[in-house]
Amino acid sequence: MFTGIITGIGRIVALQDLGASAQHGKRLTIGAPDGYLADVGLGDSIALNGACMTVTGLDAANGQFTIDVSAESLARTAGLADAGRRINLEKALRAHDRLGGHIVSGHVDGVGTVTLFEQVGESWELRVMAPAELGRFLAYKGSITVNGVSLTVNRVADSAAGCEFSINLIPHTVQNTSLGDLQAGHVVNLEIDTVARYVERMLAAGTTASTR
Repeated sequence: MFTGIITGIGRIVALQDLGASAQHGKRLTIGAPDGYLADVGLGDSIALNGACMTVTGLDAANGQFTIDVSAESLARTAGLADAGRRINLEKALRAHDRLGGHIVSGHVDGVGTVTLFEQVGESWELRVMAPAELGRFLAYKGSITVNGVSLTVNRVADSAAGCEFSINLIPHTVQNTSLGDLQAGHVVNLEIDTVARYVERMLAAGTTASTR
């Protein structure tokens, strides 16, 4: 489990194919900030742009670790197969840690497309078009995870193209995550709020039961 509070910005420094076919995944070598890997061991979970991955190789002395990403994960996420890309890192939540953001599983529910990213006053407005099927989980002042970052929804607009939501990013968030690299047209990983997921399921189950 995670909280959506980014603990470091890494970079994809190398990609290696795990096989010759499209059914094979890739091995990623990630460069981490100085000292970031001091308490990391093989088999630990680290979220990369919101996708929970397992550390398969570790070179703490050089500030690098490797993960193996399946073809299925690559097909359902964004930004994990681009050498040189900066990515958000978060180590798995420990039982005694503060829950500073919201409960995040590290399982990407879908990808969205950035429709606007511009400065407004001292902050930045980020708009993302999410798939229509995720729209029912998005609500004003609700939580959403974008590339692993826990954020608050300021506006929701449903349309035939999907569900566009707007977020206000304070300067600290822009400076301490890779969200500052975004531009209109970029694709981002989305994870809906866990609470919203269960509420939707309970409401759907209640509707089904009442029609029997």
